[in-house]
Amino acid sequence: MDFSRRDFLASGLLLFPAAAALAQRPNFNERQISPSLNVQDKADIWTLHFNFKDPRMLPVDVPGRGRKVVWYMWYQVINRTAEPHTFIPDFELRTRDRNTQHTDEVLPAVQDAIRKIEDPSNRYNIQNSVTISKMPIPITKPDSMPRAITGIAIWTDVFERARDTAHFDVFVSGLSNGWSIDDDGKIRRKTLHLEFKRYGDGSKVDSTEIRWVEPENWIYRVTSANVDVKLPPSVQPDTKK
Repeated sequence: MDFSRRDFLASGLLLFPAAAALAQRPNFNERQISPSLNVQDKADIWTLHFNFKDPRMLPVDVPGRGRKVVWYMWYQVINRTAEPHTFIPDFELRTRDRNTQHTDEVLPAVQDAIRKIEDPSNRYNIQNSVTISKMPIPITKPDSMPRAITGIAIWTDVFERARDTAHFDVFVSGLSNGWSIDDDGKIRRKTLHLEFKRYGDGSKVDSTEIRWVEPENWIYRVTSANVDVKLPPSVQPDTKK
């Protein structure tokens, strides 16, 4: 078959829109994270599985604040342990190059705008960081379809305070009941650490510039979350000293 250069270019132009559309599908860049062991782990701890998509940006009207470019992360939690567990999440985004800290916000109107993009048919019943904690995460039995619960973390001030960040981390707490106490009395919580790089100068609202830097890292971290900490007996401080 005589396949000319013109034919080759024409075929490439036809394929490009399809490839571009594929790259913008709601499920592109979906990642799966499994629990891993830490030296601080006790025998009685549990840890949930975590799926996520790289953080994304969306221009949206924020009630009382006007039009903003919000950052958000779509995620799912899956419970492959032997019993149901409650997930009380804390999502903290920290920029390495701009030295800023950003906390997840519960904004139903913004959540609905995100849902229309990520889940237009409302198949997954996306939750926020408050509603997802209302019911325990159900058990997924071995060799069965995952019973995933889907949620959204939202950060409203990254674009304003660190628009051109090129390197940042997301810390996810609440996926485990693992706690430890340092020799100086500091309480640390088992936390999922995700590192990201952004390949752009911040001039565009382009979510495809943000990419996960593998691998994930489970750490014990002093968390900024304001939670009611009930330590298991295995990590209670020794008051007899």
